[in-house]
Amino acid sequence: MKNNEKCDLKYLNALNRISFLGPKRIAALLDYYGSAEAAWESSPENCRFIYGLNGYADRLKQERDGIDPEKEWNRLQKGKIGCISIDSAQYPHLLKQIFQPPPILYYRGDLSKVDKPAAAVVGSRRSTFYGKEVAERLGGELAASGVSVISGMALGVDTSAHRGSLERKGYTVAVLGCGIDRCYPSANKNLMEQIAADGAVFSEFPLGAKPLSHHFPQRNRIISGLSLGTVVVEATAKSGSLITANYALEQNREVFAVPGNIGSPYSRGCHQLIKEGAHLVESAADILGEIYIDGPSEEQLTLDMITDSAVLSAEERALLQFIPYQPTHVDDIIRTSGNSAARVITELLSLEIKKQIRQSPGKYFCRI
Repeated sequence: MKNNEKCDLKYLNALNRISFLGPKRIAALLDYYGSAEAAWESSPENCRFIYGLNGYADRLKQERDGIDPEKEWNRLQKGKIGCISIDSAQYPHLLKQIFQPPPILYYRGDLSKVDKPAAAVVGSRRSTFYGKEVAERLGGELAASGVSVISGMALGVDTSAHRGSLERKGYTVAVLGCGIDRCYPSANKNLMEQIAADGAVFSEFPLGAKPLSHHFPQRNRIISGLSLGTVVVEATAKSGSLITANYALEQNREVFAVPGNIGSPYSRGCHQLIKEGAHLVESAADILGEIYIDGPSEEQLTLDMITDSAVLSAEERALLQFIPYQPTHVDDIIRTSGNSAARVITELLSLEIKKQIRQSPGKYFCRI
């Protein structure tokens, strides 16, 4: 990094720590002064000449006096946290095209693949088993097709999409609604470390920023902005995932939705999107064609996502026919297969090891 770029980033980071300076006001400051350093060193009285800052002179001086740009820069270095400005060559190309892109992005991880074709996969935090399964499958299929997976690392659909991509050695990006030195939700600490190791974690919020409710709609524009299309897996009628879909529409990106059970409240948001013209998704093949990426067919994706049937014994292949794609209790599998409990349990364990099925609490099994 060149010295002048580092200097500008240092003052841009300091400006970003001022509580009332969001992307719009920081952009106005940079446009007026020409650089972050000049904006920082300027007289607060000039606020009256800058769009959106008239009347903020006293508040700007008060907050600025409590911030040491050098100290704040050292915090980033100590935490091994990178940052880039909108003028950086590493800044994501797609994100730069949206309305009011973040003037600064904090990151952990690898930015070398940030401009790969990407799709966002989002959905409800309180997702159903079906929603999690679909999100993980789509994450894996997209990764297998060379498409990055963008999501928000929330519980439920987001977590499953990230995991599906990681399992297939794909590149995945998590966009946080808090400072990058925090993990929210805390239960995803290990997942966050995996994403940082194999993909990237982004935030536009300064270090220490809490996961406040108004941060999440703001971060959703980044999730859609990094992506050629946004896929909503499960969403209630008032889900935050619909905000991401609306941002995608405003950004002239594609919107996709996964259909669900008509009786489930978690399907209503997706079904409404489909009624309004969103592309219906059954597999990643439905996504790839719409974002103009050549990829495998739906049949090939299905084959790629499972282990070659040649590794299964005749008995295992026979039992697999009695295991549906929705969770089924082991007693029902034993009854319908007509085999002994001992034999079925042994074969179920083998099928699980070979990643043909998945077990959920209560001894329920389903095909993957």
